[in-house]
Amino acid sequence: MHRRLLIRSAAAATLLPAAARAQPFPSKQLRILVATPPGGGLDLVARILAQELTKSAGLSILVENKVGGAGTIAVREALRAPPDGYTILLGTIGMLAVNPYAMKDAGYNPPTDITPICMAVDFSNVLAVHPDVPARTLADYLELGRRPDGIDYGTAGIGSAGHLAGELLRVRSGARLNHVPFRGGGPAMNDLMGGHIASAMASGPTATSAIREGRIRALALTAAQRTPIDPDVPTIAELGFPGYAATNWYTLVVSSKVPRDIVDRLNTLMNGALGASEVREAYARQGMMTLGGTVDDAAAYIARETTVWKKVIADAGIRME
Repeated sequence: MHRRLLIRSAAAATLLPAAARAQPFPSKQLRILVATPPGGGLDLVARILAQELTKSAGLSILVENKVGGAGTIAVREALRAPPDGYTILLGTIGMLAVNPYAMKDAGYNPPTDITPICMAVDFSNVLAVHPDVPARTLADYLELGRRPDGIDYGTAGIGSAGHLAGELLRVRSGARLNHVPFRGGGPAMNDLMGGHIASAMASGPTATSAIREGRIRALALTAAQRTPIDPDVPTIAELGFPGYAATNWYTLVVSSKVPRDIVDRLNTLMNGALGASEVREAYARQGMMTLGGTVDDAAAYIARETTVWKKVIADAGIRME
């Protein structure tokens, strides 16, 4: 009799829906892949988010820096991982709207290979110079850029939001702005503060503290409007280039092979963390606007940005080898 009961129990268990038999998601550590070294804006956003997910949802989060290949190494790592939702990529404009169209072969196609979870943040870049550079306005800066040798500006790398913003300014102004790519925003900012490079098109999170400390000088913002954190810094658009706008954004994504129910669960978790007042305030202190939203919102956002920057890439002749 006991044996028959065991058999019946086992048979009943096999008839349960898979969702009822499976462990609730997530049941182990999540990885958030970041394509830049520690110290830059991308890394900062990931670590603030990870801290909140640990605090509010009790999750174990590993922020893993996968640097190189203009972000392609991190993207490929995310796509190689088991499609179980435990490997998340904090994607950027460069990874999702630039690389596939500026590289001969990025090794991935965002519309088919990647599914967004939700948008994370949006923010302006800032054009900044070392204090020794004789430029206190954008007009001064562009005048230096019209010399035979032009002026160098550093960014987080080829195809980064700063690179796109710099190329757009170069095309609009006709100045000789020489792009110097770094392996992340942190290294670019270190060289700018050290006087090894004249200027940088940097993300707000990377540049804010150095601007406040007087270690670099902000000349202009790349957003369409001034930001609350830097209300005295004008935009490039208002300084003679109407319609100029080049913001930076980060979005959380996974492989398109991850089941939709898991993507939806991740969307709920991430929106919960992004909605926390501590997270929004931490991002705001860095000049960032917290976004969040649905999976479909993120997909539409990325599609719009891709259309804009594909044209800039073609017009500026940006090629990444």
